[in-house]
Order: sequence, then structure tokens, then C-alpha cells
Amino acid sequence: MTREPSDLDLLAEDWVKKLVELSPEFATYAGFKVGEDKLEDTSPEAGAEYNKLQNEMLAKVEATAVRDDIDKVTKLAMTSTLKLSNEIYESGLWHRDLNPIASPAQGIRDIFDLSPTATVENWENLSKRMQAVETAVDGYIETLRVGIKHNDTPAIRQIKLAITQAEQLLTPDGFFRKFAANAEATEGAIPESLKAELLASAEAATEGYAKLTNFFKEELLPAGNKEDAIGRERYALLSAQYLGKRVDLDETYEWGKEELARVVAEQNAVANEIKPGATVQEAIEFLDNDPKRKLHGTEELQRWMQKLSDAAIEKLSGTHFDIAEPLRKLECMIAPTQHGGIYYTSPTDDFSRPGRMWWSVPVGVTEFDTWRETTTVYHEGVPGHHLQIAQKVYNKADLNSWRRLASWSSGHGEGWALYAERLMQELGFLDDPGDRLGMLDGQRMRAARVVLDIGVHLGKPRLDGTGKWDFEYALDFMSKNVNMSEQFINFEVHRYFGWPGQAPSYKIGQRIWEQIRDEYKKRQGANFNIKEFHMKALNLGSIGLDTLETALLG
Repeated sequence: MTREPSDLDLLAEDWVKKLVELSPEFATYAGFKVGEDKLEDTSPEAGAEYNKLQNEMLAKVEATAVRDDIDKVTKLAMTSTLKLSNEIYESGLWHRDLNPIASPAQGIRDIFDLSPTATVENWENLSKRMQAVETAVDGYIETLRVGIKHNDTPAIRQIKLAITQAEQLLTPDGFFRKFAANAEATEGAIPESLKAELLASAEAATEGYAKLTNFFKEELLPAGNKEDAIGRERYALLSAQYLGKRVDLDETYEWGKEELARVVAEQNAVANEIKPGATVQEAIEFLDNDPKRKLHGTEELQRWMQKLSDAAIEKLSGTHFDIAEPLRKLECMIAPTQHGGIYYTSPTDDFSRPGRMWWSVPVGVTEFDTWRETTTVYHEGVPGHHLQIAQKVYNKADLNSWRRLASWSSGHGEGWALYAERLMQELGFLDDPGDRLGMLDGQRMRAARVVLDIGVHLGKPRLDGTGKWDFEYALDFMSKNVNMSEQFINFEVHRYFGWPGQAPSYKIGQRIWEQIRDEYKKRQGANFNIKEFHMKALNLGSIGLDTLETALLG
């Protein structure tokens, strides 16, 4: 039975309509069939207008009475999100927005991965969207120039990596040229005239990124910040934004060190299971030399991911989770970029585009080990991100469109995905000690980056007491705690330096999820049902961890 919308629901629906109007990127991501020929307005003026509108919405939300418990969660989630967003804007972080994975430098291109391509009309829109790249780049350049004017720019290290990434798009087989050359519609044939137009639009988009590359080199790099650390005040804001909860950063830093030591001890025990008397490194070498655990090439990787994902959905559905039919389709994809990230993208509102797990395989990486990646499939798929995100999209009976499509908390989402990895161990899906070591390897990485991220940006002393955290020390620290390729570790450390507060939200989010579950279980006593807890929590949607705690524990 679908809930009758409340006044607050109607207000939330109006805000989603405004977001669709303001953000073609959000519209495409959520599956609204508008603005498919446009790109984000990344100019300073657009940022100021958005901040003004969200403050007006905040005042309306605060003035609207709640009708029931669903409204209470909506009001708490919206007010928290809008207030933090305004604080972030007022801090000036918007005019130094550059990192290796989730800034406009990537976002202008990334939205093409989710743009519809089935029809001739879709490709007409994509031609115009490629033509819009230069304008989006111009707006972004003007935003970063505000930072130059205020002597508040991204770190030099981030600018250099952004140049490398942007230059990948300028090669003869760069993304836009390849995208246009391979244009194909599943519904009708693309006319030759449109094919020619697409090629011209791809050149225009490539030129747009050439302009961005030149700006990075000629203007931003000379003005780049020599300091990597963001500082305690701004870090606290970013941490609160990604968690949806303010935490004691110093206590969390100390907990991170303890958690890292605990996971290392657990790894040592599993290594002994794999090969009696072996160290963790020796167990890893044993697994890496096992041909049965090796995948060759991205096609084999994709097929393996899909098979494992499909099996997880089949085995968990109806037993540990209620997985509705539209959620049972998850596509495992190799991303068209080669940056090194692994990520999930949401289904559209009508599920015409299913949830997707993407792997951006770094240049030169051609072999993959199943023991390392089994837990990644559970993290990105089911019961991780796919179950969590697709479930909120599906829950139209209870949730307004803002709760289903626009609300997102990294601490909630990434915390759940790490919680899901541990859950799969508890449910017996990681009984193979090699797969379990892979899960622990990921958990160790997430614990290590709590320590690294807070250590770097709060200017903490190194763990060996020889001065403050810096890039070389951080790289060495991660190399000792993550058994992955040199390219991957280098990318990850750049990510932590350039995207403060986001990476720790995974492990801190997991900690808070487990604390909430344990307290809920304690209160329920003999009536506690883990499936009921999970579905109740997931049906709330992706909300800040403070809001989640209030909704489940009161």
C-alpha cells in the first residue's frame, strides 16, 4: 500500500524537481529523461545560486510540521544535509574542488557512462552533450580561478595527477573519440550524417579537455597549494558531511590504530590456516601462485564477476534478505577509463537501466586474483551497494523521491558495504580461507586509511614519532598494509590526500552500523531478527548516520 504524501513529502518532491532542473548530471544518474543533451553548470554563479536555493529549502523544511515517523526521518535527514552543505559552501571548499576520482575534472566525462545510448534520439542528445563539454570546462575553470584569486587552491600533487588523467582523454583513441567512433543504437540505425556529427562533437569535447589541461598546467599548477593537509577545521566539516554525523576525530584516530592491529592479528591467524606457520606475506604469495585463483584479461574478469554476483543474489534472496524482482538484475561492467577505481552506479527510477558494478582497470594490469576480489563483488553488489541503493529506489511505497533518489551518505553507504563484507563471512560465503584473507586485506586497507587520512589532514605525528605525516611516509605506510599493485596504492594515497574525510567514512561507517545493530539487538532481546533489522534499516534509504541511529534506536 502506497503512503499518502505528506506536506513534507510534497516539499521534498519539489526539491527533487529543482535538482533535476539544476543538475543534468543528477537527472541522468536518477533516470529522469530530461537534460540528456546538457551538462552541469560548474560556474561560480551556478554554485552561489544553488546555495541560495538550498537555504530557502532549508527554511521551508524547518517550518513544515511532521505527520508521522517517516516524516520525522525525512525532516531530520533533509535539515542535516542542507545545513552541512551550506557550511561546506561557506568554507570555500567549492573553489578548490579537485581530486583524482570525484571532482568536476572527472564528472564532466563520467556522466557519459550512464547516458542512454539505445536510440537515435539518445545519440542526438549525446552529440549535444559532447558539444557542451567546453562550456562545462569553462565554468569549472572560472570556479578554480576564484580559488587562485583567494590563494586557496588544490594541492600541487592533485593538479599534477589531474593533468595526467585529462591527458588520457586527448590521445587518438581517447574516450570521446572512441565513444563517437563506436556509436551504435539498439533501436534503429544511426544515419551517416549523425555519425559525422558525433565525430565532430567528440573532437569538440576533446578540445574542451585540452583547454582544461592547459589551464591546469599554465594557471593552476603555478598557483597550486604546497600544503597537502586540509587542516582540522575544514576536515571536521568534510568528515561530518561524509558520515552524516560528527565524531571525535582524535578518539577515532586512536580507534583506527587499534582496529588496524586487530585486523592484522586476524590476518595472521588466517594465514596459518592457508599454510601452517606462514606469515601473511607468505600466504599471499601461496595464493598468488595458485593458477585456480587467477583470471586473465578483463573479459574473464567481467564474466567471473557476473557469475559470482548472480550466485550471491540467488542464494541470499528469500533467506537473509527480501530481494524484489527488479533488484535481481545487476550488471558487472569494465569501465571505459583506466583510473583504478571500482564503483557502483544506481539503477534508474524505473529500473530500465539496472544497477551496475564498474571496474576501472589501471593501464598495464592484465591479471586478477579471485581470492582478493570475491569480497569486492559482495561489497559493490549484494548484499552491499546494489542491495542497499536499489532497495531505496524500489521503496516507492514509503519514501519520497528525495529519500529514494537524491539522499546519499558515504558513511551510511560505504559503512553498509563493509558491514556487508563481514556479514558474508558470518553467513558462510567466505569459508574459503583465501577468500577470507582477501576480505581481511580490504578491511585492513580501510582501517589503515582511517589512520592515514586523519593523520595527514590533522597534522598528526607519524607513528614512528619522526615528524608529521607526509606523502612519502603515507605511501610507505599503505605499501606495508595493502597487498596490491604499486599503481593501485599510488592512486589510493593520492585519493586520500585529495579527498579528505571520504575514505575513513567506510570503516567509521561500519563501526557505527555495528554499534547500532548491537544496541538494537540488545533492546530487542529474544525478539531480535537479523533479517527484520536489515530490511527495516535498508528501507529507510541512505541517510546520515545520526539520522539512522535516531530512526532505529530513538
